[in-house]
Amino acid sequence: MTSLENIERYYDDVPRAAARVEEFGPLRLFVRENPGFPYYARPAGSGGEASVADVDKVRARQRELGVPEAFEWVAEVTPGLRAAVEGSGLTVSEHPLMVLAGEPGPAADTPDAEVRVLAADDPALALALAATHVAFGASGSQQEIADRLTADGAVEVVAAGIRSGRRIVAAAVTADGQALCGGSCMPLEGVAEIGGVGTVPAARRRGLAYAVTRALAVAAGEGGVHTLFLSAEDEAVARMYARLGFVPLATALIAEAGEGE
Repeated sequence: MTSLENIERYYDDVPRAAARVEEFGPLRLFVRENPGFPYYARPAGSGGEASVADVDKVRARQRELGVPEAFEWVAEVTPGLRAAVEGSGLTVSEHPLMVLAGEPGPAADTPDAEVRVLAADDPALALALAATHVAFGASGSQQEIADRLTADGAVEVVAAGIRSGRRIVAAAVTADGQALCGGSCMPLEGVAEIGGVGTVPAARRRGLAYAVTRALAVAAGEGGVHTLFLSAEDEAVARMYARLGFVPLATALIAEAGEGE
């Protein structure tokens, strides 16, 4: 099985641990059943071509559920879906899909923080998860977000994943316990995607995202992962991942409703 086949299977399998599946012919919607980031819709793997009407049906269901109207897929695997998604009025963005080739690159010096893989009971876990939210524009302070994630059970869901070996979380943590950068991956049958690596704005450009990503890559490899991949935000971020040993494989496509839609 090729890397792309492994990744395609992973995309379809990994949400099932925390979501139910709703089928819409050539499309499949994952509906999260516990706290955490909402999932997306993607190709069902049935071989059929999705139409604009198919996409419209899924979007209507997402609105009914109160979740983002979001679709994710690999361009090279399902090339015809883009036309249907754009025909439905969604905006599609392209992201380099990269896979680690060999051992991860050299460690980076991070004098401002210790970069470590977190245990389920690590006191920095909630703040590490909150760092990702802050990095991607969530409202509220990092502590407020950490408190919210703890109260709604999201931190415990992640902690349970760490205890079971289904999730790896790494963070850059200061001496006084502040998490400046966080990220995670979810190994499944030798495949894992690194995602959600984010640095709080005040700590950017210090190499922390590189160091956290490397820590995740090392831990994943030690845990038996043979196919480690990620989607870079853009070409500039892809160059950072290239320094770690990630090479381009394909193009990840993400479709979302624009403002006012």
